[in-house]
Amino acid sequence: MKRFLAGLALLAGSAMFASLPVAAQDWPTRQPIKVVVTLSPGSATDVLARLAFEQVSKQIGQAIVIENRAGAGQRIGTTFAARAEPDGYTLLVNSSTHTLFSAMFANLPFDVTRDFVALAPLASIPTVMVTPASRGWSSLGDFIAAAKAKPGSINFGSGGIGNSTHLAAERMRMAARFDAVHVPYAGAPEAINEVLSGRVDFYFSPVPPALSLIRDGKLKALAVSSSKRSSVLPDVPTTVEAGLPDSGYEFWIGAFAPAKTPRAIVDRLASELRTALESPAVRTKYAALGADPMPMSSTDFDAYVRKEVELNAAIVQAVGIKRE
Repeated sequence: MKRFLAGLALLAGSAMFASLPVAAQDWPTRQPIKVVVTLSPGSATDVLARLAFEQVSKQIGQAIVIENRAGAGQRIGTTFAARAEPDGYTLLVNSSTHTLFSAMFANLPFDVTRDFVALAPLASIPTVMVTPASRGWSSLGDFIAAAKAKPGSINFGSGGIGNSTHLAAERMRMAARFDAVHVPYAGAPEAINEVLSGRVDFYFSPVPPALSLIRDGKLKALAVSSSKRSSVLPDVPTTVEAGLPDSGYEFWIGAFAPAKTPRAIVDRLASELRTALESPAVRTKYAALGADPMPMSSTDFDAYVRKEVELNAAIVQAVGIKRE
């Protein structure tokens, strides 16, 4: 009898474990799949998410719904996704702000390295250092020389304290070793207007809202913060190319799933996203928006995110930003 019961237990255990990969392989079996976007409709994060997951929806033959949960510095949507069932039916799309949470905020209800698994980066959107055309700086070297010639005379705008536009400027400033006054604004439009007026000396703007002003000669682009040149600003060097090692800041948008999502589902999602991002339709639309490919495997992206969390924590500490 004992042998019989032991055999039943073994069979039951085997069946339980065998059912896990089968369930993962059967995904998706119900609709819809929900993609939580941490910013409002029309933002770069929202637009890129919609384009990518519209293509994924076509590939898998299942409805995918974008749900915008903006607010609290992107923490509302991130919290919601962290608490979702890890079954492949609730995903998260966030910007590189994802790697700043632990450095900027105390007592968070989530931990990005513990509560999420990375699926894929959707794209990199370079931030471009723009200055008033009237200043006459023709290169990043000219600008740095002017900043060092009159210490404390330079100011810079950002989309808010700890924002990616803030950290991009701080990385460049620290690498170049000059002082500057930080002037935070509510967002890109206000910061760009202040540069246009000449009241702000420089701002690291996402490429799309600055592009037409650069092409019209109203703003001067001195460098991009990304690891490679922007596809829509090919003549503008990176800050590293301009002679500042360790000065780059990659602004990206990426997709994530709750941490305990079965690995088979994670791999399937990563594969479908990779296929979608490589499709001609998505590539063409992304290129028109100034969004550059950022191909990485799920595991490589996960490692990249963890490294960025550590690096941003060090920068936040060095700059003296206090956690809220």
